[in-house]
Amino acid sequence: MTATEKAKFWLAQEIDPETRQEIENLLKNDPAGLEEAFYKDLEFGTGGLRGIMGVGSNRMNKYTVGMATQGLANYLHTAFPGQEIKVAIAYDSRNNSKFFAEAAARVFAGNGIRVHIFPALRPTPELSYAIRQLACQSGIVITASHNPKKYNGYKAYWSDGAQLTPPHDQHVINEVQKIASFAQIKTATTDELITYIDPDFDQQYIAAIAGLVLDKESIARASDIAIAYSSIHGTGITLVPPALQKIGFTNIHVVAEQAEPDGNFPTVVYPNPEEAEALTLGLQLAKKIDADLLLATDPDADRVGVAVKNAGNEWMLLNGNQMAALMAYYILKTRKQQGTLKPNQYMVKTIVTTELIDRMCAAYQIPCYNTLTGFKYIATVIRELENGHEFIGGGEESYGFMTSAIVRDKDAVAACALIAEMAAGSKNSGGLFGLLQEMYLQFGVWREDMQSITLEGKAGQEEISKMMQEFRANPPQTLGGAPVVKIMDYQALTAFDLENNTRTPLDFPVSNVLQFITASGYKVSARPSGTEPKIKFYFSVNAKAGHIDEIPATQTHLQRIIKQIKEDLNLPSS
Repeated sequence: MTATEKAKFWLAQEIDPETRQEIENLLKNDPAGLEEAFYKDLEFGTGGLRGIMGVGSNRMNKYTVGMATQGLANYLHTAFPGQEIKVAIAYDSRNNSKFFAEAAARVFAGNGIRVHIFPALRPTPELSYAIRQLACQSGIVITASHNPKKYNGYKAYWSDGAQLTPPHDQHVINEVQKIASFAQIKTATTDELITYIDPDFDQQYIAAIAGLVLDKESIARASDIAIAYSSIHGTGITLVPPALQKIGFTNIHVVAEQAEPDGNFPTVVYPNPEEAEALTLGLQLAKKIDADLLLATDPDADRVGVAVKNAGNEWMLLNGNQMAALMAYYILKTRKQQGTLKPNQYMVKTIVTTELIDRMCAAYQIPCYNTLTGFKYIATVIRELENGHEFIGGGEESYGFMTSAIVRDKDAVAACALIAEMAAGSKNSGGLFGLLQEMYLQFGVWREDMQSITLEGKAGQEEISKMMQEFRANPPQTLGGAPVVKIMDYQALTAFDLENNTRTPLDFPVSNVLQFITASGYKVSARPSGTEPKIKFYFSVNAKAGHIDEIPATQTHLQRIIKQIKEDLNLPSS
């Protein structure tokens, strides 16, 4: 159907007066807006829904949320025949999140499914934890993570607390696609099957995080380190400060201007701790109180941004690769010192995350498994290795980390606790910056960067597709002055060795990702985002430094190489 035909199809159904009026206005006065709102159905992908809020088949609204929930409910009845089915629901601080969560709860209940819903906004990782603790078969969280304020989303989880993975993801997608009209959405008229999760559940989750502390003595010695924290108007305010207090920290300062949950995110352009601008107020507070550490979490508190003081006592932001590598290094080093590092333990990371983690795991003689981008793939490895193996950490470059398997998604609450522990342990040896220098001297200096190009709407999606087609048809021959010797195509599931002119299969799920690897060990990855209207390019280069004084010059050299690689690729502006 065309956008106009879809809009008229909506008008032919039973919809509320406000939605009807908005659709009629689009039809009469805004053909461009009509096209964007209805040119396609908001896709229920392998991670759920994410889109701009508003009327239309390509928007997040109570009807698209209702259809998604009905499809998930239908599959749950198929997957668990004859069983009492339970789901858990959480939501973040975004506009309409509570409304969408309650609407979904009523649809589940209308399908005879018992609902455990948090009584107020809570972090995504607590939802993952709750699914397993409450013995639910599934769960959802209403969030668009760190997207701009006009977005919202719907993430679906399975009984192991991880986001949907094959074959369940495709089965749910198929069921959602079968929903042909709003009349098929069953909605409860009573709250008989809807139960609010006891507020004491927070303490159970916090206690579980406290049980993950590796070095309690270091926290006891430095319990008064000054920690500045911002929840960036999101859910982290509910659990991060209490978790830090629970493990022993006594000097926590919250950024007051960003402490109140607010879906308009009034103090930031984007509520994303990956963006330096989002940490502006946090840095102001950190400088004011002469903090040892700044932590900032995104709206659903699954990602954490970090700032530390360098050797010159100047504040610097750590990127996601640096933080993931530092956390891995601390875990490996501490466990080795304590004698608790065992051969059956392992870490997991994504293919676009720094290979410094692979190098460190090899040195400590434990496996490091690589997956596609997305914590559902990391959770898949955990599930496959649950018998006889122990997951001790893993993450990705986009500020997400898992410190244990108690949660099967990225967890900024647990990550904040570990980072604070690391800061306490390194208090007298240069803090986290000193720990970073120590890691670089031992395993090489690594420099990573990411360029994200936003191309919204139908035309943007077509442009992203053309870019990937061009890279496949005409791959770069040199990058940063070094010849490209290998091309990894995760869509064709083939590794091309250009030096030997050989091709070998890749044992991964199909994904639209390309990687170019040079003779110097530089790596460039191109990946259209699955949740945002963006294409992302990841750059990774490394070199050895013989002495701590050589690290700054080495980093400058590596940054020049990344700049040259970007010029070689001739990328459009962001």
